[in-house]
Formats: sequence, structure tokens, C-alpha cells
Amino acid sequence: MRFQAAESLAEQIAQYIGQQIITGALAPKQRVQELKVAGELNVSRGSVREALLLLERRHLVNIFARRGAVVADLTASDAESLYDMYASLLATLARLTAQRWQPDELAPLEAHLRHLERLSSQVEINAEQLVEEGFGLMDLCLPIANNPFLTETLQNFRFAVSRMYFLATKDNPQEFRYSVRFFSGVVEAVRLRDPDTINRLVSEFAQHQKQLLVSFLIASEGGSSRSAWQSAPVPQA
Repeated sequence: MRFQAAESLAEQIAQYIGQQIITGALAPKQRVQELKVAGELNVSRGSVREALLLLERRHLVNIFARRGAVVADLTASDAESLYDMYASLLATLARLTAQRWQPDELAPLEAHLRHLERLSSQVEINAEQLVEEGFGLMDLCLPIANNPFLTETLQNFRFAVSRMYFLATKDNPQEFRYSVRFFSGVVEAVRLRDPDTINRLVSEFAQHQKQLLVSFLIASEGGSSRSAWQSAPVPQA
């Protein structure tokens, strides 16, 4: 693999390593070998180090003196803390979008929602693709909300959220369909400029995701990860 855009090289490397962490190809507490990554991507170790600093800011790796970068561990406490913060940020984004959207700005959101609905209706669901595509709605809302501090914070959180969401739902397609129903409800609440409904939907979604992931992590520690998601029933509406 060879990258062309020198000005965004560290970001491209971070995306490459980050995707391996999100999908579990790089496991928690596993060391990220700079030399190996540099060889795989035909880039310098300095560029890899820059990428790892980005990933540390995105809560995917921890960097230690004399040990280098290690994939961040996943604990139930991490899941609870992450989703509590993420829910607050997501609700703020949706409320700002509801307040500020102008004519024709909602059409791309509605089109992307229809795209997600088609993906989630497939018999074979590509978990990695749907997790990534789900953030497309957030990306469309960010310029409407027009808050650079919120944008930077959410962009840094999305990688850790993607990792946890993929881990907990990759074997349960019903979770993806539930997520798409959630997205649909939020888009409708944004269209109606209804902050109360936005707050309720985001709170319910975050609580469900948090319960799902905490159950998964606790069960994984006990050696029964296969049935972990079954302890958090998927809401039907």
C-alpha cells in the first residue's frame, strides 16, 4: 500500500491502524509495531509516530515511554464513561442542527438515511460498512451546526465509539436495524425542530448501547462473549 497525499499522510496512516483496532485485528493491550506498519505502508517511522499521536488523542492507543504504542484496553467502566459523554455531544449536535437548518439542507440527510435503510435491509449485513456509513449522518450535520469545537470533539470520539459499537454488534444485525430506526427518528425530530424528542431519543439510544456493550465486556471477561448481546434486548421502536 502506498499513500500519495503527503500533507495528510499521518491521517491516512491513522485511519489504517484505527480500522484494524476497530475491527479487532489489533487486540486490546497489543503493541503497535512502528517498523512493521512502516514496512506495510511504505512510509517512514516518523510518519507512523505522528499517526499514533492522532490515535492516542482519539482514545484508541496509549503511548508509553520505552514501550511505544499499545492498543487501548476496553473495560465496562470505559464503555459507561464513553457513552455518557458521547450522548451529550450527539444530542447537542442534533439540537443545533434542528435550530439552524435552512431550506434544502435536510435533503442530503434524508437521502443518506434512505441509503442506511437499504443497507440494513440486506440479508447479509456488512458490519464494518454500516458502522462507518452511520457516521455519515453526523458528518452531514456538523456543517449545519457550525460549531468547530463540537466538530473536533466528535471527530475524536467517533473512533472509540466505532470500535465499541462494532465489537458489541457485529454478530447481531438486529442492532444495526435498531440504529437505523434511531437515526430515522432523530432526523424527523430535527426536521420538526423538536429538542425534547431529540433529547429523549439520544438518551434512550445511548443507554441501550451502553447496556449492550457493558454486558458484552463483562461476559467476554467471563468467557461467554457469544451470548453477551442477548442480555440487552433490541427495542422494537
